[in-house]
Amino acid sequence: MADPVRYRRMTTEERRSTFLLEGMFQPGSIEFAYVDLDRTVIGAAVPTTHPLRLEPHPELRAEYFLERRELGVLNVGGAGSVTVDGTTYALSKLSCLYIGRGSQQVSLVSANPDHPACFYLLSYPAHQTYPTAMVRFEEIEGLPLGAAETCNRRTIYKAIYSPQASVSGQGQSSRHNGIRSCQLVMGFTLLEPGSNWNTMPPHTHMRRSEVYFYFDVDPAHRVLHLMGPPQETSHLVVADKQVVISPGWSIHSGVGTSNYGFCWGMGGENQAYDDMDPVAIQDLR
Repeated sequence: MADPVRYRRMTTEERRSTFLLEGMFQPGSIEFAYVDLDRTVIGAAVPTTHPLRLEPHPELRAEYFLERRELGVLNVGGAGSVTVDGTTYALSKLSCLYIGRGSQQVSLVSANPDHPACFYLLSYPAHQTYPTAMVRFEEIEGLPLGAAETCNRRTIYKAIYSPQASVSGQGQSSRHNGIRSCQLVMGFTLLEPGSNWNTMPPHTHMRRSEVYFYFDVDPAHRVLHLMGPPQETSHLVVADKQVVISPGWSIHSGVGTSNYGFCWGMGGENQAYDDMDPVAIQDLR
C-alpha cells in the first residue's frame, strides 16, 4: 500500500490499481483481496444455484478462514442466508451479520438464484472471541445527518461498532447498542434523493484504516471519491459495487452524480466511532 510520499507521484491508473477494487461481485463465486493495512481482507460473495463456502485464504496460513479472524457480512442484494457452524441466519437487504473468531464452517446461499444475494465481506484479525450475531435493517436505529442546503441529507446506520454493547441470548444485537466485536467497526450510510455528498466536512484517523464500499449506484452514474492528505487531494471515479481502500493519512469523502449508499468499515487500534481528526472545508487543497 502506498504511503503519502509515493501517492503524490501517482498517475490516475496507479491510484486506481492501488486503492480501488473493481469486479469483485461475480455470480457464483467468492472473491477476496488481502490488504496490508491492518491486515484487512475484503471479499464479495454472490451465490446463485449452489451454496458458497468460506475457505481459508492462502495468504492467511490458517486451517480455516476465521481461525484468527472476525468477519462482517452485509447483504446489498436479494434475500439470502449465511450458515455458521450449523446455525442459519436469514439476511434480507441491508441486514448485517457478525461472525466471531473460531467459527469453522461458513456457507452463503441465495433464496432466489435469479435475484441473488450480494454479500459484502470485511475481515480483520481478532485476539478475542465474541459471539456470532445478526442485526436486521429494521432493527438498526438510524442517525439522520446533513441538510438539503448542503446536498448531504443522509442517514447513518451503525451495525458493528461498540465493544461495550450487550448481546441477547439469541445472538442478536440490541436496537441501540450494535454488535459487539474485537476490532471491526462496520455500518452503512444511505443518502436521500437530491443529496450527493458523504462525510463532509472530511476527516482522517491514523489509529485505524477504513474501507468504503459503494452500492446502489445507478449504472449510468458515478461517485467521485476524494482521497489523499487534506492539503493534496485527488479523486477516484467509482461505479456500483466498487471498493475504496483508505489509509489513515487520507481523507475519505465523496460526491455522486446521484444519490447512493456506501458501507464504511474500519479496523485498527481504536473502536471509538467518533475517533477522528476533522478537516475544515476551507483547508482542503
